[in-house]
Amino acid sequence: MPPVDVVLPCLNEAEALARVLGGVPDGYRAIVVDNGSTDGSAEVAAAAGALVVHESRRGYGAAVHAGLLAAEAPVVAFADADASFDLAQLPLVVDPVADGRVDMMLGRRVVDGRGAWPWHARLANRYLARRISAAANVRLSDLGPMRAARRGPLLELGIADRRSGYPLETVLRAAAAGWRIDEIGVAYRPRVGVSKVTGTVRGTATAVSDMSRVLRELS
Repeated sequence: MPPVDVVLPCLNEAEALARVLGGVPDGYRAIVVDNGSTDGSAEVAAAAGALVVHESRRGYGAAVHAGLLAAEAPVVAFADADASFDLAQLPLVVDPVADGRVDMMLGRRVVDGRGAWPWHARLANRYLARRISAAANVRLSDLGPMRAARRGPLLELGIADRRSGYPLETVLRAAAAGWRIDEIGVAYRPRVGVSKVTGTVRGTATAVSDMSRVLRELS
């Protein structure tokens, strides 16, 4: 059993996967959750040695949760499969969880390269971070895709959202359960290809709508 499983939700990221998986730290196992790719992403991931899980139900939360269910390691990390993160930095978010210093660590995105984080996505993130901090009584500046926690307690939270609200619901339920939550800066680079969420105003608006719904339901 690996000490850490890394869940990578994936929808048509074949061009980025080789680079992404090449950065997985030694001893970590990559779990690529294919969410209906048509570009051969699953085959690229398998050839690179990742465990490939197929999730037919579309949605970020559906893919992430399928990966969590497939994980076996005591600590599970999450990141995007689009090369916007350097997975060599995963120990920054994993080690404090593995050492018992925190219950959940979030990677606060630090822009590393022009075009890494469009203005509309930054504005939406700032707005949501303020609302989350108030609702959860936890000081956060970002709800980034890179994060880590222990698998068993994560499953016990009973996360129900299967769309873009999944990470927000995770934080809110964890805070309500008394978890120690912190964040640390990680480099955020221009992704390979076009983002399905932050790359367009429409995608960002959909994510904000999903998260706002979760906030209303749980606040």
